[in-house]
Amino acid sequence: MGKRIISQARGHGSLTYQAKKKSFIYKIQYPQGEGEAEIQKIIHSAAHSAPLIKAKLGKEIFFIPAFNNAFEGQKIMVGGNEIKDGNILMLKNIPVSSNVYNIERNPGDGGKIIRTSGSFAIVSKKLENNKVSLIMPNKKEVIFDGNCRATLGIIAGGGRVLKPFMTAGRKFYKMKTRNKLWPRTSAVKMNIVDHPFGSGRGKRIKSKIAKRNAPAGAKVGHLRPRRTGRRK
Repeated sequence: MGKRIISQARGHGSLTYQAKKKSFIYKIQYPQGEGEAEIQKIIHSAAHSAPLIKAKLGKEIFFIPAFNNAFEGQKIMVGGNEIKDGNILMLKNIPVSSNVYNIERNPGDGGKIIRTSGSFAIVSKKLENNKVSLIMPNKKEVIFDGNCRATLGIIAGGGRVLKPFMTAGRKFYKMKTRNKLWPRTSAVKMNIVDHPFGSGRGKRIKSKIAKRNAPAGAKVGHLRPRRTGRRK
């Protein structure tokens, strides 16, 4: 008797294929008010690649990715015009050539872009109609509203990708925490009970067109292609 293939099991959402809810207890967002905030704690979050800052502004507590050389008890400014690592300013108030991260896509959304460890964007130029141009880590230029907020500096943990996992077990538990499928195995290397492409026979691979209404277990190969056959 066969069993659920991986794509079915992941879609079913069993405990095997489920992210730890406690990993995502910290939500990155900016505070509503403005003023001087104090860093209360630097936190390790399993769901994020960078350490997080727990900061307090008045009675409001918020979490953002930590910047290089941050420490507990440090003061950071939310709003204003002071140019200093860790300060949270509107893009229109940040000078050209500054490094920024945790950038809002729309004003007030709390920061959605550039949040991985060691990453940053560069303020390229100020444009008309309150627009600001930023150079992303992939060297592409993206235009934002000048009222979007960002944090000055570079995100901590830049050497993360240089440190190897050393053991498969460490990699397994890291990927499991974030609900990532690992290790990824080619379908033709599986047994027939694990995947429609599996078994030891017939490994001359041909493209397979999955039906549009195919169930999860059979939805493998080319999914809903626009056309089939050889192009003439």
